[in-house]
Amino acid sequence: MNRSFLVALCLALAFVLEGCTHGIHSGTGGWPPASASSPVSISSSADVVKVRAADVSIPAGGNADATVTLSISPGYHINANPATFSYLIATEVRQVPAPDGICVVTGKIVYPAGINKKFAFAEKPLAVYEGEVVIKLPLHVPRPGEGGCYGYLTKGAHDSLPINVKVQACDNEKCYSPATLDATITVNVK
Repeated sequence: MNRSFLVALCLALAFVLEGCTHGIHSGTGGWPPASASSPVSISSSADVVKVRAADVSIPAGGNADATVTLSISPGYHINANPATFSYLIATEVRQVPAPDGICVVTGKIVYPAGINKKFAFAEKPLAVYEGEVVIKLPLHVPRPGEGGCYGYLTKGAHDSLPINVKVQACDNEKCYSPATLDATITVNVK
């Protein structure tokens, strides 16, 4: 190739790249410039729903409620539990069996009531969650000899209770592929 052609190509490329990065240095907040019409790339419900679980303290042989909080990005919603129609994917918290055989028993999960909203893609309003949603997970720490466990938690013990939450996020026009979000509840026995 001709050396002058390569120099011209490099200069042209540098000019184009300087134009592309202008927004980063001009105080506009970066590239691409933020605007209401900027598309956000969503490939899964996990892109717009986050989960966190609070630690819980329980007396040996006692009960307590753990809380699982879902944070849903503005402009999105997830189906409530129960979902309005059987073909919709309801939000669902599940306990993952602990590998060490330590026993923490979960009770019937308490889901909040959904809010009813009308969407263009549905004939009637759907029960959904938006913003922050708190789900209660009743826990029981059995005493030794209770519940058929391989190991028991006693006063001063700490254990992890893995959970996962199945969600499907939607915006006002479409739904995204479902996701299973993982979290861990730390159980402290007092």
